[in-house]
Amino acid sequence: MVSRDLTRVFFVIFWVKCFVSCAEDPHLTRALKLMSETPLIDGHNDLPWQMRLRFNNQLSKVDLNTFNGTHTNIPKIKEGKLGAQFWSAFVACDTQAKDAVRQTLEQIDVIHRMCQKYPDDFMFVTSSQDILKAFGQNKTASLIGVEGGHSIDSSLGTLRTMYQLGVRYLTLTHSCNTPWADNWLVDTGSEPSQHNGLSPFGKLVIQEMNRLGMLIDLAHATEKVMDQVLDLSVAPVIFSHSSAYSICEHKRNVPDRILTRVKDKRGIVMVNFYNDYVTCSKVANISDVADHFDHIKKIGGAESVGFGGDYDGVTRVPEGLEDVSKVPKLVAELLRRGWTDAEVKAALGENLLRVLREAEVVRDNQKDKPPYDDPIPYEQVENPCRTSYGYDVPNQSSVHRLSAVSLLLTVCLQVLFTLSH
Repeated sequence: MVSRDLTRVFFVIFWVKCFVSCAEDPHLTRALKLMSETPLIDGHNDLPWQMRLRFNNQLSKVDLNTFNGTHTNIPKIKEGKLGAQFWSAFVACDTQAKDAVRQTLEQIDVIHRMCQKYPDDFMFVTSSQDILKAFGQNKTASLIGVEGGHSIDSSLGTLRTMYQLGVRYLTLTHSCNTPWADNWLVDTGSEPSQHNGLSPFGKLVIQEMNRLGMLIDLAHATEKVMDQVLDLSVAPVIFSHSSAYSICEHKRNVPDRILTRVKDKRGIVMVNFYNDYVTCSKVANISDVADHFDHIKKIGGAESVGFGGDYDGVTRVPEGLEDVSKVPKLVAELLRRGWTDAEVKAALGENLLRVLREAEVVRDNQKDKPPYDDPIPYEQVENPCRTSYGYDVPNQSSVHRLSAVSLLLTVCLQVLFTLSH
């Protein structure tokens, strides 16, 4: 009850502040009106990772109504009019070939528990229709995106299980190659390519994601992977938190050639707010971020752009966009630059809703197709932490039995040797 009262107090404070600021800025007034009509859908927020780092996922130790140590909390969400959020189920690359699946499941779990703990504020959703339902109830629609292909441990069965748990996009790589896909660092020359993009198994992952209706996220991928996915995918693709390479020449950003292909695929690039990707420096401001929106609109049209702030996953954010509460100011900046109401609504959420609907149509059209179930070749994933059950290699149980027999024979020989002397 106390937390609800605090939320109401913050809400009243917000509207008082809004009344004062809106009286001074007609573009902000218009921005807030548009955001009340169309849900702002953000493609990437790492608050669940902060819950692990700060509280080891013990939500009992934090109140998101009052905790102010992150870019994101409930009052900031309300002030920023965040209609829907893809919460990132991220685990670090050093979990690969170790406990990545377990840790990812724990991140999926903490997102579910966030929604359960704050039912008046969050609604867990898995579809385009559910997003609009949550928006109609003045709740933040909460979706899951898994950030990094290492999280599925090269297993289509794990991919399917995560979809069943509500995951609606997979970022194919993070900042490490997987056994089936190259990551963006390959394009910087700091890491070698292992697959020249996608391996044959990686292409199966793309086909299975299409069949499931899971969005393919190309943020963190190499340009070669981008091209291969755009060739292969039937459904539109997303960049959940990337910006325009022509504005900031960082390999995490999207070059114009790929922007054109994304437009042709009816996909979307959701602009990242991290200073290093906005200005290729440690400082940036709202105007710099708006430059990325303008450029993506210029190349791909207003139907190709969205919001992917990367809050709570980055160390530096632009002046004026210090946390999620400040996003309406960016919307106002777009309006100040001449964006029409229809263009702003497209960027706010209509584009992402369209992409998700089209992925759902692709899924429904393949409902009679059986799951892809070819395993990745064992030699591509062999390591001391993995067993080989099911593969055409020496049976694990046989190896264990031979080891036991060898040990027994050794003991017997030692006993005979002792007795004989």
